[in-house]
Amino acid sequence: MTATGARNAPDVVDVVALGESMVTFLPSRPGRLADVPSFDRGIGGAESNVACVLAAAGHTARWVGRVGADGFGDHLVEAIGGYGVDVSHVRRDPRRPTGIYFRTAGDRSTDAHEVAYYRAGSAASAMSPAGVDLDALRAGRVLHLSGITAALSSDCLDLLRELTAPRPGRPLISFDVNHRPGLWRDTHGPEVLLDLARGADLVFVGEDEAEEAWGITGGPTRIRQALPEPQTLVVKQGARGAVAFRHPAGSCAAGAARVGADGTPQAPGSATNPRSAPAPAQATFEPALHVDVVATTGAGDAFAAGFLSATLRDLPVRDRLRHGHLTAAAVLTAPGDLAAPPARAHADRLAALDDTAWGTLRLGPGWTRADEHEGPEKEARTP
Repeated sequence: MTATGARNAPDVVDVVALGESMVTFLPSRPGRLADVPSFDRGIGGAESNVACVLAAAGHTARWVGRVGADGFGDHLVEAIGGYGVDVSHVRRDPRRPTGIYFRTAGDRSTDAHEVAYYRAGSAASAMSPAGVDLDALRAGRVLHLSGITAALSSDCLDLLRELTAPRPGRPLISFDVNHRPGLWRDTHGPEVLLDLARGADLVFVGEDEAEEAWGITGGPTRIRQALPEPQTLVVKQGARGAVAFRHPAGSCAAGAARVGADGTPQAPGSATNPRSAPAPAQATFEPALHVDVVATTGAGDAFAAGFLSATLRDLPVRDRLRHGHLTAAAVLTAPGDLAAPPARAHADRLAALDDTAWGTLRLGPGWTRADEHEGPEKEARTP
């Protein structure tokens, strides 16, 4: 098993997340952006969402980012810090603004969904290896990244390449592919994302986005064949469920595997790289829950947070997937990008259900507030 970083190093937190966070404006009612009369302010950002959910779940979390020296930047730092996330390493940029975006209430998978981003030239796009505290980034048991950051600018891409490069003693690198075609300024985005994923220890990717970005069809096994390097690969299949591929115990993680005995980085496929011919991965599939969906935005981030939380607790792979589904269900049944996760004991009890009970569990709005002592029947019914 890939071990997360040391627990007792100075200033070490459970998870560090790097990326752009933006102020999001949620519509007051359904309809086109042109017709919505008013919006409610919230926060959104793939990586900061993960940090907020993990902090709310009882883990120590740090968000590292860059925001403008403006009111929106103030709001982001205060709101994310309000979840219990360490924001002391967020940089303020006096020359560049904080990114914002507006979206409609519809499902993002439908043609009616609209999102208007105002993030070009944002403060976050100026992040670079020289412009962040690398020690603070690496002072976590897990460092969570996403492909969104790589698309923001060439400096941001350089930063992600620095953080995913093989080096002794690095934290476990978690990477959510998060393919966003509209953010890339050229056609090399898919190739860049695949290269970054190959340098990570834990990778999250949707089956649909693997097809869109890399042209891979044929299911999760074909994706694993194209991406054998990560110790753990989680392929999300939407409402069907998710598959986790893990190399057998004793295999090295991507970063460790590419470092020779003398500490020299080794290229994939070299004679001294033990991952040049990785052992067959063990696959675990876990079906998704039946959920009364309110909105889908942020569900992928919540899934990653739930999986990471269970990973930090060293739970079995099946339970990691189930905690991912449960945490995603909390967001799916709420209107915003963020929602409070279920209490740990509540989630543990649901994750421990037998396969039949898990398969008939249905969750609706407010389910995370159900009394955990009243049993699964309080939030479940047969679909």
